[in-house]
Amino acid sequence: MKLPLPSAVTSILSRYEAAGFEAYAVGGCVRDLLRGLDPDDFDLTTNARPADTLSLFSDCRVLETGLKHGTVTLFFEGKSYEITTFRAETDYTDGRHPDAVSFGVSLNEDLLRRDFTINAMAYAPQCGLIDLFDGREDLEKGVLRCVGEPSRRFSEDALRILRAVRFASRLSFSIEEDTAAAMLALAPRLSLISAERINAELTKALVGDGIEAVLLTYPSLFTQVIPELQSCLHYDQNNPHHRFDLFTHLAKTVAALPQDPILRMAGLLHDIGKPPTQHLDSEGISHFYGHAAVSAEMARDILTRLRFRNIDISRITTLIRYHDGVIEATETAVKRRLHRLGQEIFFDLLALQHADHVAQLGEPSFRAAHNEELFRIANTIMSNSECVSRTSLAINGHDVSATGRRGKEIGEALAVLLDAVLDGRIENEREALLRYLETLPYSQHSS
Repeated sequence: MKLPLPSAVTSILSRYEAAGFEAYAVGGCVRDLLRGLDPDDFDLTTNARPADTLSLFSDCRVLETGLKHGTVTLFFEGKSYEITTFRAETDYTDGRHPDAVSFGVSLNEDLLRRDFTINAMAYAPQCGLIDLFDGREDLEKGVLRCVGEPSRRFSEDALRILRAVRFASRLSFSIEEDTAAAMLALAPRLSLISAERINAELTKALVGDGIEAVLLTYPSLFTQVIPELQSCLHYDQNNPHHRFDLFTHLAKTVAALPQDPILRMAGLLHDIGKPPTQHLDSEGISHFYGHAAVSAEMARDILTRLRFRNIDISRITTLIRYHDGVIEATETAVKRRLHRLGQEIFFDLLALQHADHVAQLGEPSFRAAHNEELFRIANTIMSNSECVSRTSLAINGHDVSATGRRGKEIGEALAVLLDAVLDGRIENEREALLRYLETLPYSQHSS
């Protein structure tokens, strides 16, 4: 069969072939081409050593990015290509990296070391598709299956367990029975993986179309990397507004959100503080007073441990902290919340609240209409460029300082003016604001 390789990739492969070497596109790019997609990048494999590549492409920039593993990065016709010499690998003592690699092996031996059958295919125009492990069939069936013995593959590199989760989620694939069993049995080996690597695979998995099924089928893999989720498994929320147990509710919330990794992480953790805040009323119904604040603090600890960026931790914990609050469907209330949170987080909050409501009973709840009205009001405010912050006031600090105010009095005066505008007591017009400013004493504090 023929696959539509870009001309640059064909040129690279042809240069190797003309020099007497084998060379192939390999791995994810072949998988994506078979799915009818345009790969983001192309990895190539060859029996040529790095020194041979440097010689063959002396007219190009070549970086020796991983000589220990036979890898160089070639810059060719405006793009970069990672090129790796055929290799075999020895034991993985650290559960992540091979102790040593050996070259001078065949393509077949090189493909044998790869993780999943759908990633172990190679292609070159002169010989077509090389598929030793029925990867194409697995791709057509929507099945993720290890190359060779699953326990060996996951023992070699525990990160492959999370890669399996990511592929199952992103491709909406099922995981072959033996592969799944090995994943679950070897899940404790994820403790060998760095927080940064776990973060990368977890966030990629969360944005997949199949994340709900993956979360609900393999919850123990997620509790392995986020132990705080353990208390959510099979946790009966014991409330008429909740049809599902807590972990199922979290999974459904994630799936109902836009495919933004930060939003979906907020969805996964938004109710994680419910178990420690449970209270029973006189009728035996559970309530979770203050769970949003507790969830936000627990999320902060989790995200810090997983090495999330501070800006992302702030965004996620803010969404969690406010997700349970009811915003009155009035222009003033929406303006005040826009002022407090900013436009981006405000609309993210509405998305999280909508997903949370959908995931309570499995369908839009009685709050759906209210949520839609908040969207409408906020969109009107933003499309009309109405004032929701000090920077959008029709006067600024220089205007206030011209009245003789100094230091913190300038900020205090601007805060009072903004309050008046948000409440609708004055228009956001320069002359109106200046007249109102004249009525203010020189020591005001914002409400």
